Amino acid sequence: MAAAALSTVKKEILFQGTVIPAHPLALKADRTLDERRQRALSRYYLASGAGGIAVGVHTTQFEIREHGLLETVLRLAAEEVELSGRSDEILKVAGICGPTEQAVAEAELAVSLGYDIGLLSTGGLRDWSEESLIERARAVAAVIPVFGFYLQPSVGGRPLSFDFWRQLADIPGVVGIKMAPFNRYQTIDVMRAVANSSRRGEIALYTGNDDNIVADLLTPYRFQVDGEPMELRIVGGLLGHWAVWTRQAVKLLEEIKAVRATGTIPPELLTRNIEVTDTNAVFFDTANGFAGCIPGIHEVLRRQGLLDGIWCLNPEETLSPLQAEEIERVYREYPHLHDDAFVSEHLAQWLA
Repeated sequence: MAAAALSTVKKEILFQGTVIPAHPLALKADRTLDERRQRALSRYYLASGAGGIAVGVHTTQFEIREHGLLETVLRLAAEEVELSGRSDEILKVAGICGPTEQAVAEAELAVSLGYDIGLLSTGGLRDWSEESLIERARAVAAVIPVFGFYLQPSVGGRPLSFDFWRQLADIPGVVGIKMAPFNRYQTIDVMRAVANSSRRGEIALYTGNDDNIVADLLTPYRFQVDGEPMELRIVGGLLGHWAVWTRQAVKLLEEIKAVRATGTIPPELLTRNIEVTDTNAVFFDTANGFAGCIPGIHEVLRRQGLLDGIWCLNPEETLSPLQAEEIERVYREYPHLHDDAFVSEHLAQWLA
């Protein structure tokens, strides 16, 4: 059975490039789901102008599966998209994990809830051969269009070869690839693999490299394919970093698209790349090997009033020493990057 295709409108949105925040999980102090604030987060992303939301992914906490929350959080986000009146133009991306049987079951669940694409993680499958991972991807792509996902090893991913990405790109039903190895060499592997695939025009390339967002979106990747020049671009982002300050992220992507059309990159955008990367280092807690990655995102949302606290399903996951002070620093040094005024203006409406 072939996977259902994206609608013409949604395919256009995907390939033009858009902002897809990775949706966090809103919890109460007792670590049960805070449905009111979970819905408020979805409303925030939609009001910010995001072209999609990704739910059940790393930022949502992979542990939701162990706690029986996967279906609930997928359903809540899908309901908010429907209530927005823009369901025909919002990409709903569901995180898909686990061995083949689990991954197919999660894909079927996503389809039943109206999701458009499955973001297929290799987390937890370090011992699988690349051939086995390709067969797993084929099985999932028969159920739902697939976003390939290069997840960085520090949060559960693994290095994958050029040949793996070339084979993945050749699978009908793979409609996009999110590159998040936080590694320039491995990002180039993916781009070159897609350039060498006959399906290169059928795959939307998205950055998940939260350490290099602006530069990824500005850079034309050029390769020789069968003696002919081939150019590809990363068109949008599916990012945990864009789970915060999302309204400004939407404006940033709009600015980058306008600049790409001129062919001239203003130096201030390259400086912005460093500023965004500096904030990401703090939010994701790179100083401590990403230990405070999810709590860091939660802390920004808590400051804005979108979350009530920074609680994670794992009680051991919390801010690292000095991380809160560093968040205060980047707030102070880069006031043009945050969207606090926008959130403050609409927060009561989103929490209603």
